[in-house]
Amino acid sequence: MAGHSKWANIKHRKGAQDKKRGKIFTKLIKEITVAAKIGSPDPDSNPRLRLAIQNAKGVNMPKDNIERAIKKATGADGTEYTEVTYEGYAPNGVAVFVECTTDNLNRTVSSVRSTFNKYGGNLATNGSVEFLFNRKGIFQIARPEGIDEDEFELELADGGAEEVEFSEDYIIITCEMEDFGNVQKKLDEMKIEAENAGLERIPTTSVSLSDDDLQQSMKVIDKLEDDDDVQKVYHNIEISEEQMQLLG
Repeated sequence: MAGHSKWANIKHRKGAQDKKRGKIFTKLIKEITVAAKIGSPDPDSNPRLRLAIQNAKGVNMPKDNIERAIKKATGADGTEYTEVTYEGYAPNGVAVFVECTTDNLNRTVSSVRSTFNKYGGNLATNGSVEFLFNRKGIFQIARPEGIDEDEFELELADGGAEEVEFSEDYIIITCEMEDFGNVQKKLDEMKIEAENAGLERIPTTSVSLSDDDLQQSMKVIDKLEDDDDVQKVYHNIEISEEQMQLLG
């Protein structure tokens, strides 16, 4: 997949998250709760929880919210969540992969199916689109002032990074899923904290759409992202810089 397309998709997602900060807090609190419940409530011994807390700090979530989520997970009355994925197609042949965390599977599948149907897409069987995506580790960090790009890239490559992309304000680091921990460790050694990090699904092939078709397909994706049970939505649209502006 072309680098500029990945940039556009990541920047579009970041812009959408900034507009939906309340929704993002809800999803991150759920991730913190799940991570603390299935592992240790101590982030030093629970990498998933440590990452969830780091991502929460990246969007300026108050410390009290983070601590309450951990406390809720370790309490006797903590909500039991199930992680589940769904696959489908938005209009114009766009592949969509949906990751959910829910306390009611029937409610979630009904809501996801309804969203696909209402906006001209369709929910498909598991495995229908998963093969169109590779799981990669993605780290988004604020660009340090006065950085030597070549030296920085070599340092990260030594830690397992596959690709390092620079923009005016941010750096995106990509690695194989298996190297995620190694890159995280390298960033820790370099005293650099990512604003956002995690395993993402990067499309192996992408589709280019006209402006009208893009807006039609994005209705499904936007509505899925609004669902409280949905944690992440991935698609294989190649969004140009101009179209990113169009989407706002």
